[in-house]
Amino acid sequence: MRIRSHLLLPTYLTTAPCKDESRMILKHMLNQSAALDLMFQALADPSRRVMVERLTRGPASVSELAKPLAMSLPAVVQHLQVLEASGLVRSEKVGRVRTCHIEPKALRTAEQWIAERRTIWERRLDRLGEFLAAGKDEPDKQGGA
Repeated sequence: MRIRSHLLLPTYLTTAPCKDESRMILKHMLNQSAALDLMFQALADPSRRVMVERLTRGPASVSELAKPLAMSLPAVVQHLQVLEASGLVRSEKVGRVRTCHIEPKALRTAEQWIAERRTIWERRLDRLGEFLAAGKDEPDKQGGA
């Protein structure tokens, strides 16, 4: 049985690009993959998700971000460092106050990645539904007709 690769791969990988294009696509995917790994790893922690949620409403100081969390200020700073390393958050220090901001571009990257997978699976499920519906229309071959 031969597996049709266009059912398994995203559309941008199903065409046969030249070798240079293949290298560029692979390099882009690996770079994007590393960035996404950091982003999803950062979002895996509930405390960091609380911080990101708060920052979606606007900039906040480290002490503001720490208020709803049951942890020390140094622990909050460590979590923020993970969020900054992932690209989800940036911060700036003015005087004695460090203010954090959300990075919308990073969130859009994760959203795009999720949307691409959703589209792929919706197409697969649509094809499965069509296949199953077509099977109901055919007479039963085992029924002895």
